[in-house]
Amino acid sequence: MSERFKDKVAVVTGGNSGIGLATARAFVREGARVAITGRSDATLQAAQKALGPDVLVIKADMSKVPEIKSAMDRIQQRFGRIDALFVNAGIGRFVPFEEVTEQFFDETMATNLRGLYFTIQKALPLLTRGAAVVLNASINAHIALPGSSVYGASKAGVINLAKTLSVDLLARGVRVNAVSPGPVATPIIDRMGMPEEQTRQLKEQIADKVPLKRFGTPEEIAAAVLYLSSSESAFVVGTELVLDGGYIQL
Repeated sequence: MSERFKDKVAVVTGGNSGIGLATARAFVREGARVAITGRSDATLQAAQKALGPDVLVIKADMSKVPEIKSAMDRIQQRFGRIDALFVNAGIGRFVPFEEVTEQFFDETMATNLRGLYFTIQKALPLLTRGAAVVLNASINAHIALPGSSVYGASKAGVINLAKTLSVDLLARGVRVNAVSPGPVATPIIDRMGMPEEQTRQLKEQIADKVPLKRFGTPEEIAAAVLYLSSSESAFVVGTELVLDGGYIQL
């Protein structure tokens, strides 16, 4: 078994479900000491059980700067540093353009962009020289899908931050990169509130558009995050790794 992250400290925001949980589990498997954040008591408790008692589980709304700061304080108290940071916390809701409200716009941007930005800023004192930061973006930053105007704009901002923050943090020896998943088998579609049959049809329609004819798995995204967080990617900085089964490439 690989132990690329033995004695390293890895932090995963939104690590209580989906891609975040799969990534936290992969970090644990490869020897890291891990902290995760999340907003739901139920999923945090389930994540603690899945990841083990040694993982630091923090309830925090990572769209709110005071809670981001509090989470980083707890990480500092427990571990003293961060070697790998996966900024994964985000929301994905799709609303027709004419129905977008200021509240919806602000909530999406607060979580997906502002929260991400200040998570990195507040983590900065803990990031070691040689640390890696990976941002969770999306292929929605590149393609036009109905109802995705706010979500797509927020993720386009994330990709830009992978580049601009790379420049800002180079002198500190911190690398920043992004992953952009395509359709991934996570609970996000099931939470859209559609009838079961409609949900099934939507999943089939999406999978049919992917050249590989399937959804990706959280574990496949996690593998890419661990690569970008490891010394194996030491020459990779400011880039975006697209993981979409060929959706926007072919």
